Amino acid sequence: MKLELVVATKNNKKLKEIKEILGDLDLKISSLADYPLVPQIIENGKSFRENALKKAVKVACFSRKLSLGEDSGLEVNALGGSPGIYSSRFSGRDKNDLKNNLKLLKLLANLPLNKRKAHYTCAIALADGDGPIGVVQGRCYGLIGFKPEGHYGFGYDPLFISPGHKKTFARLSPKIKNKISHRCYALKRARVILKKYIERKKTS
Repeated sequence: MKLELVVATKNNKKLKEIKEILGDLDLKISSLADYPLVPQIIENGKSFRENALKKAVKVACFSRKLSLGEDSGLEVNALGGSPGIYSSRFSGRDKNDLKNNLKLLKLLANLPLNKRKAHYTCAIALADGDGPIGVVQGRCYGLIGFKPEGHYGFGYDPLFISPGHKKTFARLSPKIKNKISHRCYALKRARVILKKYIERKKTS
């Protein structure tokens, strides 16, 4: 019987990326869609790491299973690191990806491409019924384009240009993006912790 990993998210696109990147591990991957009674998680941490850990611990305490919390966002140099941990709610109460992207474009309107440097950050936390297991982080660097391009991905992917490919993340296939993204780098580090955890559970 496979060990279950509960991913603390309701974002199906994010869940799909995580499943694709961790798919070769001996795990049954589920999400909050499978645990609708999990108490609301208030993301009031001061960093991606704090928010990710809060998600992982809360879901693990409720489910008594191995859990993964993830928090990620975009940090733009010219905006002093904003939107940062507020990336998903950048445009306010009625936020969505399009509104967030349009607000970002408006704030950067007068800047040339070389002044539009940014990076994505992703924090991954792991926990089980006994508490936290580990927290890791990954980053990828790029530039913010002048208009949305592409239909893959989500969040700021239509604006985030990968310098190595000279395309936005939204123009890259999921297969390519999942090899160079912030989430990929964080999950590679989390994979090391997960492998050790799985082996320990098999022999205990």
